[in-house]
Amino acid sequence: MSKKRALVTGAGGFIGHHLVKYLVKKDYWVHGVDIKAPEYEASAADKFTVCDLRLAENCRAVIGGVDEVYHLAADMGGIGYISGSHAEISINNTLINAHMIHAAREAKIPRFLFSSSACVYPMYLQHEPDVTPLKEEDAFPAEPEEGYGLEKLFMEKLCQYFHEDYGIETRSVRFHNVYGPLGTYDGGREKAPAAICRKVAGVKDGDTIEIWGDGKQTRSFMYIDDCVEGIYRIMQSDHAAPLNLGTDELVSVDQLVDIVAGVAGKTVVKTHDVSKPQGVRGRNSDNSRLRSVLGWEPKTLLRDGLVSTYAWIEACVSQDAERGAPPATPAIAAE
Repeated sequence: MSKKRALVTGAGGFIGHHLVKYLVKKDYWVHGVDIKAPEYEASAADKFTVCDLRLAENCRAVIGGVDEVYHLAADMGGIGYISGSHAEISINNTLINAHMIHAAREAKIPRFLFSSSACVYPMYLQHEPDVTPLKEEDAFPAEPEEGYGLEKLFMEKLCQYFHEDYGIETRSVRFHNVYGPLGTYDGGREKAPAAICRKVAGVKDGDTIEIWGDGKQTRSFMYIDDCVEGIYRIMQSDHAAPLNLGTDELVSVDQLVDIVAGVAGKTVVKTHDVSKPQGVRGRNSDNSRLRSVLGWEPKTLLRDGLVSTYAWIEACVSQDAERGAPPATPAIAAE
């Protein structure tokens, strides 16, 4: 029997890179595509194409000859970036998404998975740190996060329409704050766990780090190994409607700092800059439907996942210091 063939867009990014490795281990033939190659190690893809998926001709060029499309390509980052780049994010991702799903229809690709985000959920449900976990049906009536959340919600609807009108088996996965090794940890697009690990790794015991917001904003965080397994399981399922993919282990940003410091064996002093973007006050995943559909949910506890994440980032920070790299921005925030 010949291998299944998959296209992974965004394969140069954090989740896409890990997904390629996962699928190769599952004995897939994998074509990875991104505007850049992976930053920290070579791709495991059988074929890797560097191109700009905002262009329709590039989407058509890479999509042929596969059984499944895992569409993860996106312009995105942490709260500082997504809150200050609404126009750029919206136009870039709308072009990428529309061209890619249209190319999938033209090429008669049977299965298409879209990486959505918990940013689609209404702002009016996320005003308190002790937030009620968000269910998939809570996305409407809609009030998503400006820019990034809005274009994700629009693409979810496009997937629904292409499924209903053309019979493509589409899947939409709402990620809740993914972290782990081999992810961006500096430069302004990193997420909270990576930024915190970088800052803790870069200070001495008893030193101070700065956090955007008051530190009481809450999130749940999912380890990358659980994320890629969940993506695969959802793709193979018969569930076409959007699904949450995250944990329901809710922590505040201050608690996240304390966990990282504990992993590092350090004590840190937290200062807070409440003038900076901090996102919604609380966001957590309701995994009831995920458990019902898959009989599975992410299992890695936050502290356990942060052990390997911190070790990798600490090594990177040490290498940066040896090379004389400039210090990264001290800010820490949550998406």
